[in-house]
Amino acid sequence: MKSDKRIAVVLFQLGGPDSLEAVEPFLYNLFCDPDIINFPGAFLARKPLARLISTRRSKIVEERYMEIGGKSPIIDLTHEQARALQMELNRHFQASVYVAMRYWHPFTGEVIAELKEKRFDKLILLPLYPQCSKATTVSSLNEWKRQSERLNFNSTPTETIHSYHNHPLYIEAIVARTNSVYEKFSGVNPGDIDLVFSAHGVPLSLIEQGDPYQQQVEETVQLVVAKGRWQSPHVLCYQSKVGPAEWLKPSLTNTIRELALKGRKRLLVIPIAFVTEHIETLHEINIEAREDAARLGIDQFEMMPAINSHPKFIECLSDLVLKNI
Repeated sequence: MKSDKRIAVVLFQLGGPDSLEAVEPFLYNLFCDPDIINFPGAFLARKPLARLISTRRSKIVEERYMEIGGKSPIIDLTHEQARALQMELNRHFQASVYVAMRYWHPFTGEVIAELKEKRFDKLILLPLYPQCSKATTVSSLNEWKRQSERLNFNSTPTETIHSYHNHPLYIEAIVARTNSVYEKFSGVNPGDIDLVFSAHGVPLSLIEQGDPYQQQVEETVQLVVAKGRWQSPHVLCYQSKVGPAEWLKPSLTNTIRELALKGRKRLLVIPIAFVTEHIETLHEINIEAREDAARLGIDQFEMMPAINSHPKFIECLSDLVLKNI
């Protein structure tokens, strides 16, 4: 029987520019994040530094967005996930699913302002980052806390989901997406196909401070490989490094180069820890890494599409909510 409880779910994501004009302010918001830019005296230098970085990087980033359609797809894809999740949850109770982006509209404060106008029995905070990190999950939740205090929003009982990197349905969604591309290597000996798992990198200093991200990514990869049962070698690497600090290694670029030097000719890149397409998958992997691979003599380069609104992933999100009601 369907419950008459009214439940609100907030999906957190990083967000992305919805136009070329939004690229520079989006980058400014990103580099203003105290959970991203943090060092002694950062509260004084953060805004000027963010302005400098966003101004210098905006043109090249705009060009990359132009090559994938002129805006980030993450906004539309996240709203599709929200609609699919709401439809699934409405089988059990009265559900309303909202999207709160960290660095662009709809901002967290905008979502809270909307929630204040309604009444719910419970609120579920659900970051769309399966692997928890200070740079993603913690940043979004810290912003939620700041905006909740600013807008005096604290009356609804709230549950927070911090990570689900090992959820069986999440793993199944990745395996299903991978299988849909693995089929393109028809007739090829599985031992000649390299599965290249690529996760968004983070500064090594975060890991040294106890950030669980690397360990959780590694566990996700292990579970996916075990579930997939492919007879192909695999490797985990990281991408999207920014700045001079040391980040998690090996990099995607170096991994492709090393595989090519070993005479490997067929790669299937699996964007692990990305739950929607965005510039890191559509440009950094599917354009830049693909071009690098071709120059290095790779004969076949394939990329697993992001899980987006795959039914198994929506079931995963629904299960997480239901277990917290």
